[in-house]
Amino acid sequence: MNQSNRLKSLVVLAYACLAGTVHAQERKAPAYPLITHNTYFSIWSNTDQLNNSTTTHWTGAEHSLLGLINVDGKIYRFLGKEQTNYKTILNASDEATYNVSYTENKPEGDWTSLKYGTTGWKLGQAPIGDDEKSVKTLWKSDDIWVRRTFNLNSVSAINELFLKLNHDDNVEVFLNGTRIYEKKGWTSSFQYFPVNKSALKAGQNVIAIHLANSAGGRFLDFGLVDKLKDNAAQISLAEQKNVEVKATQTVYNFAAGKVDLQLTFTSPLLLNDLNLLSRPVSYVAYKVNANDGKNHAVKVFLGASSDIAVYQPTQAVSAQKYATAKLSVLKIGTVEQPVLQKGGDDMRIDWGYFYVAAPKTAGAVQFITKGNEAADAFRKGSVLSTETKGHSLSLNTIVPFGTIGKTAVERFVELGYDEGVSVQYFNTNLRPWWNNSGKATIEGELTDALNEYPSVMQKCNTFDKEVYADALRSGGREYAHLCVLAYRQSIAAHALVKSPAGETLWLSKENNSGGFINTVDVTYPSAPLYLIYNPELVQGMLNGIFHFSETGKYPHPWAAHDLGTYPKANGQTYGEPMPVEESGNMIILCAAIAKAEGNAGYAKKHWQTLTTWVDYLAKEGLDPKTQLCTDDFAGHLARNANLSVKAIVAIACYAQMAETLGETETAKKYRAIAEGMVPEWIKMADAGDHYALTFDSKDTWSQKYNLVWDKVLGLHLFPQKVYDTETRYYLTKINKFGIPLDSRKAYTKNDWIAWTATFAPQKDQFEALIKPLYIHALETQSRVPLNDFYDSNTGIRENFKARSVVGGFYMKMLADKLKAK
Repeated sequence: MNQSNRLKSLVVLAYACLAGTVHAQERKAPAYPLITHNTYFSIWSNTDQLNNSTTTHWTGAEHSLLGLINVDGKIYRFLGKEQTNYKTILNASDEATYNVSYTENKPEGDWTSLKYGTTGWKLGQAPIGDDEKSVKTLWKSDDIWVRRTFNLNSVSAINELFLKLNHDDNVEVFLNGTRIYEKKGWTSSFQYFPVNKSALKAGQNVIAIHLANSAGGRFLDFGLVDKLKDNAAQISLAEQKNVEVKATQTVYNFAAGKVDLQLTFTSPLLLNDLNLLSRPVSYVAYKVNANDGKNHAVKVFLGASSDIAVYQPTQAVSAQKYATAKLSVLKIGTVEQPVLQKGGDDMRIDWGYFYVAAPKTAGAVQFITKGNEAADAFRKGSVLSTETKGHSLSLNTIVPFGTIGKTAVERFVELGYDEGVSVQYFNTNLRPWWNNSGKATIEGELTDALNEYPSVMQKCNTFDKEVYADALRSGGREYAHLCVLAYRQSIAAHALVKSPAGETLWLSKENNSGGFINTVDVTYPSAPLYLIYNPELVQGMLNGIFHFSETGKYPHPWAAHDLGTYPKANGQTYGEPMPVEESGNMIILCAAIAKAEGNAGYAKKHWQTLTTWVDYLAKEGLDPKTQLCTDDFAGHLARNANLSVKAIVAIACYAQMAETLGETETAKKYRAIAEGMVPEWIKMADAGDHYALTFDSKDTWSQKYNLVWDKVLGLHLFPQKVYDTETRYYLTKINKFGIPLDSRKAYTKNDWIAWTATFAPQKDQFEALIKPLYIHALETQSRVPLNDFYDSNTGIRENFKARSVVGGFYMKMLADKLKAK
């Protein structure tokens, strides 16, 4: 078989292994973006039917939006679910402190039984854990056994029994000697697990728990609750006809009896308009018309939970209702207002204020209730505010449509969030971009959003069509779908602020992978999206790292990994440097900015720093010593061939920028260094029909995604044979959900696959590599905002979700744009 026919056969085989996996489905995304502004103001639906689940923050915590429509007196639910109500049977520590008996030595005998004697056990208060600031009893060993006895008057009155549990790590739970729950892993907040109430008895009972620490922190808090009956049966479900995800909008269509409802969530994240991008206001628009040709009385209800403004639902909140000249407004926030006091990964904001605003011209009625009373109030026609302080309140807005016929009528409400202070930058608190002066107000932003509604919606509609058309042209229908899914997610993992020196800062949060702020190897994969639509934002991703080095705060001859733990950017908090990785990333991205902007002015401002970094790469980059790369979850690696590619490409990028700046001799010097490294790399990495993962292990392989910049930036470093050889080999490694990252394990990174696919020599090869990513978005069991790190066989999330790195899906579009220029 000749080489051409063999290649065609490989592509056919790649498609064949996917046969039967793509079929007509209702599903459009693993999770659907509804409100997407930054890492805090971020609300998603994790089910294909919008009214099948409670809406959540990207971390999974409930950030409930509840939507109901009244048609001629009959009520239908179209958005979210009614809040589940629990009655405490046995309190956890969020309500009151309680005592437990515990031991850190494995007990003998049946330690789970009610009659077990705890002689020699210690007495302590819950919660238990290793964080002295948040626990009552310190536990720092590998295992702990805990017992808690309690009395119960009656079991028959309990409706549905649930275990209320927050644990870290592996747990076994027994009730009166019966195992009722076990899990390997951990939670980061209270979770509720059903328990057969027959395990309880009137009189004395005991809960016994074994907790084993396997990694990270330690924590235990628990109780029992009764899930109360609700009124959900008295409210019908609207029938969802379809859903469409666009770059800036998610659009649902419902039938609510004899009325059709189009529901549109718009977060107007237009990257070429930083003022609009930074305005923390989303629209929820309703378009209603009769579907039977007759007239019907219609009103629509939206209940928004105060949990959107807290870290934990146990935090007390304060709410108020007021009006401006054009708006009716509800406002809520924590009583405590601990500005910037919490940081880390699994984090929600608990400072600033959440707003629901409606145009006065719509005749909206607003009121505040407890969360569990909101739906019932609408059902009964009550519009009285019953609460202003408490926990888990609901901000309720009713929009009356009056009599509706076949002509559609549109109304909207606004959801906004004023952080007050967004991040801390080298010990200076920074306001969000929209209020950098300190003179703007959220009421002003809400009013501007009202006044500009028609023009903003038009801009969003036009942009959404352009993004899809451009992606379709670059990579086909499945690629375009992935790009659309990635757009708002990537943007909403950033904060936009100005530095004290007036520089743009576009600071990422490393969502679900450490919680770091402005991580360079998160910036690197994210950058293609921003290079296409606004390179100033890529500068905003690099400015802080340059500042860190150029002020002497980071004294090393390579680039830093990060600027801290979100929301405080005061200096690197990651445990160790990634010298070749981050230095290469910074140089390559500066060259990409120069290419996108048509000049190297940005690089010139930082030339001395770039020179220091490129000299480090010239010395250490060809055959890297043992160190981490961006795929740090895979561990340390010496002689990493893909990391070597990054160094070589970065040196050539530096030469390209020098040439642009008129530094001809400098350009020649570093171009020669890069060119001289290429044949050495080929010789060291050559493994016959592919190139190895490491130079000293020829029976290994890896994706060489860093090669993509050689093509995208027109460096012309590596011979075409390298791309042909690697791509053919990748096509033999396709699993259902993508090619693995390398030969060590089955897990993969879909952002890197998108880069690898971009340098594939042929269109059919690109499509064969991209198709599994599309299948993953539609079939993965992990119902979270796009997950970029998963098992390529099962599609199940290894870790990571809602990260900005999916901006890397836009690499093919970037390549086509720069080629056209």
